[in-house]
Amino acid sequence: MDFKWQTVPSKLTIVLSKGKSKWVDTQVVFAMPYDTPVPGYKNNIVNTLRLWSAKAENHFHLKFFNDGDYVQAVMDRNLSENITRVLYPNDNMFLGKELRLKQQYFLVAATLQDIIRRFKSSIYGNREAVRVNFDTFPDKVAIQLNDTHPSIGIPELIRLFVDVEGLTWDQAWDICIKTYAYTNHTLLPEALERWPVSLMQNLLPRHLEIIYEINQKFMNTISDRFPGDFDRMRRMSIVEEADQFGEKRINMAHLCIVASHAINGVAALHSELLKSSTFRDFYEFFPDRFQNKTNGITPRRWLLLSNPSLADLIVEKIGESWITNLDELQKLKEYANDAGFLDSIRRVKSENKQQVAQYLSDEYNVNINPASLFDVHVKRIHEYKRQLLNILHVIALYNRIKENPNIDMVKRTVLYGGKAAPGYHMAKQIIRLITAVAEQVNNDAIVGDRLKVIFLENYRVSMAEKIIPAADLSEQISTAGTEASGTGNMKFMLNGALTIGTLDGANVEMAEEMGDDNIFIFGMNVEEVEALTKRGYSSQEFINKSPMLKQIVDQIEGGMFTPEDPAQLRDLSNMLRHHDRFMVCADFDAFIEAQDKVADTFRDQEKWSRMALYNIASTGKFSTDRTIAEYAREIWGIDQFESSLPAPYENEKSE
Repeated sequence: MDFKWQTVPSKLTIVLSKGKSKWVDTQVVFAMPYDTPVPGYKNNIVNTLRLWSAKAENHFHLKFFNDGDYVQAVMDRNLSENITRVLYPNDNMFLGKELRLKQQYFLVAATLQDIIRRFKSSIYGNREAVRVNFDTFPDKVAIQLNDTHPSIGIPELIRLFVDVEGLTWDQAWDICIKTYAYTNHTLLPEALERWPVSLMQNLLPRHLEIIYEINQKFMNTISDRFPGDFDRMRRMSIVEEADQFGEKRINMAHLCIVASHAINGVAALHSELLKSSTFRDFYEFFPDRFQNKTNGITPRRWLLLSNPSLADLIVEKIGESWITNLDELQKLKEYANDAGFLDSIRRVKSENKQQVAQYLSDEYNVNINPASLFDVHVKRIHEYKRQLLNILHVIALYNRIKENPNIDMVKRTVLYGGKAAPGYHMAKQIIRLITAVAEQVNNDAIVGDRLKVIFLENYRVSMAEKIIPAADLSEQISTAGTEASGTGNMKFMLNGALTIGTLDGANVEMAEEMGDDNIFIFGMNVEEVEALTKRGYSSQEFINKSPMLKQIVDQIEGGMFTPEDPAQLRDLSNMLRHHDRFMVCADFDAFIEAQDKVADTFRDQEKWSRMALYNIASTGKFSTDRTIAEYAREIWGIDQFESSLPAPYENEKSE
């Protein structure tokens, strides 16, 4: 990808340094920085996003070349540069896991060496080391671990301080804790990285030594506070005991908690679940470290840029101050009963929908009724996000039409978008079901324009900027207790889409802000999910109780939507019957009931528009401006920070 504004700093290339430890069988890799400017909104401040590209030590070895071994001549180059060729390789196989760990280490090692270089060279533009005392390092540097992906940076920072800079272990550890903070982004245990000890021993043996040392000291601390509580020590250990294959693993989430001065979730419910469930032992041990930072979105991109017509309408009513202070949108609630304003909101939405309908017609050759309800489910494809539950509802609507072709129903266009991990078989099965249903529904003359289904290929930010302003309904239907926060829900809310969702992630806070009358909440809450799990969940029990659900599962199982290969979706139907981990079947009837309420409400366009207005007006809490200010004050220790600078030409005038 070509970035017009991307620059390569001259004469700056990081060589991953070894320090005083003896490394054997190593591969030298250069880290080439690429800087992208990130300008603030009308404040004359430009930050730098520094990306890294892996470069080989040599383009090729001349000896191999002269001997005629042209493949070997460039092999080392390819081995090095493969590290950053593809982000997040498929890690279903060993080579993928190894490449992923190499990638994570490369990126954090380059960044940390760059941070230390800049700390030592405190005079701007001078690369000579000036600072040699690291006591003030945490005052100048704050590192936020965005989930466990950069967590190998913890032993790397210790290594750089001890092996390269000559600090004692105690000095290095004290600085490490004061510098690092950890944001958790997931409640799913399998998403928290756990690296095999054998892999780390082979690839990063010095880092494994450091992790062992951290863990030993931590275990000693637990033993001092809870003498003889070996079960607690086992649960909290960074080094997990061997599994059934004899493989020990490093729990990177535990490492992040032990080595950070602050740990936060990204929504109020998420943060509470971290404390009460996922990291309960650690919360009891470090109660002062845990806090919440609810996620946010930027109104500059997700309203001002992507929905200019709505932005202009808002500016006409309340001015421009909301662009940098989203709480100002509360003023729109004064117009909740202004028929003219509600009509203007409908007009903007209608225009956006017409543009998207034309785009979908051009791209997918499907004719969309712009007056239909635009029901949008766009996010990463994962079982817990329950795109499957949504397509089961679509099949239910299709069955209703087929059973009664003259049925009076609200016309609906259902849009899906998102990507699945390369090796995630069940996610691929869900995508196949969606596309199979779309092929059948969209080509059924009896259905006509009453129901259309489209899977948006290569869903990305630029497509989101088109789709979100046109959405009527936002699907946020994860199993309660599985979604950390969600930010798509906030983007839809800001653009006047109504939400159908569970009491999960940030949906809870959204409902609090807008009022329960302006959101369609359905299904089990966290306590009910836990109670059902404890009782023993049987999806077949719910299938047998619901004739509608039973019919749909039978249809999928019988190959109704994949007649060319009737068994193609058998894994998916088997999962529904026997391994419904995310309780799709348990919430199905409640979801259908909520969707029927959505359709009834959509018939009353004035009521729908008023609900949309309350959504837009209640988005103030969910701005990144609020989120980042909280991180700055409460985690990074920045009490005062510049929000704007004078323009360069103003400085010239003053001189």
